[in-house]
Amino acid sequence: MDNIKMKEKVGKSQVADLSIQETNPKKKQKLCESQVTPSPSLSKIDLAEAMKKQNDVAMFLAGKVISTLAKNSNLVFSPVSINAVLTMAANRREDKTLRSFILSFLRFSSTEELNAVFGEICSVVLADGSASGGPKIAALNGVWIDQSLSVDSSWQDLIIVNFFKAEFAQVDFSTNTKAEIVRMEVNAWALLHTNNLIKDLLPQGSVTFQTEWIYGNALYFKGSWENNHNNQYVKAYDDFKVLRLDYQQGRDDADRKSSMYFYLPDKRDGLDNLLKRLTSTHGFLDSHIPRYKDRTGIVMFVGQIFDPSKSD
Repeated sequence: MDNIKMKEKVGKSQVADLSIQETNPKKKQKLCESQVTPSPSLSKIDLAEAMKKQNDVAMFLAGKVISTLAKNSNLVFSPVSINAVLTMAANRREDKTLRSFILSFLRFSSTEELNAVFGEICSVVLADGSASGGPKIAALNGVWIDQSLSVDSSWQDLIIVNFFKAEFAQVDFSTNTKAEIVRMEVNAWALLHTNNLIKDLLPQGSVTFQTEWIYGNALYFKGSWENNHNNQYVKAYDDFKVLRLDYQQGRDDADRKSSMYFYLPDKRDGLDNLLKRLTSTHGFLDSHIPRYKDRTGIVMFVGQIFDPSKSD
């Protein structure tokens, strides 16, 4: 996994981690023109359970990121972006070992199941709602593979045409000088498609003559708060509370709601224990999200849990 280059730099109050909830299947906005259809072997119940597993994976990743990179600071990262990159990599037929590792890590039994769930993410979570007054969401994918490697035509069609709508190029990593040129090209791509927010996606020295491929994903989110937080909602659980702040809903998004959630421990020193529960308890996120009665939607989840002792 050393060759997967992933780094996101985000502006304040613009990007948050996405976790996935079931949404009314009768009304979905499409991000991709030609969307992959879930495998016939996947029932609606199977798909819902598979998406719950992804929330568990997201919490596992959040725990690792917070405990290692953001122990004493604020940091935002997106499990959805990581899922996109790993899904692209898993669909390469040339690397069975990598595919098996990714399927095991993401808790899928096959690439068909993986693609079905990512198709749901693509059509529901990543659907742009700005045209109707909802949040602006943009997700972009890119793949840069060394020209010495063979590329299966069906995989190339999947990446470029039918599913990911990804930027694709076969490039030259043969020397550090040429690899540096590719690095600057990737950074220019990220800068262009993120409203100049991500200026150094790949830092200097991160791409060398040993690099074989780069999978990139950029996620942009910007929404307006609904009613200036007048409708904020708090639900109390054992030892912690959850604050929900709603984003303005689009006119055509009757079956979708975007919110940001803050998970706050009751005790001033309760942050570590809450983090352990979040990241180690199966189904914790799905069972501890304040919901609208008889209504579900996509959820914004804050990757950094705020320590009350450090708040001003």
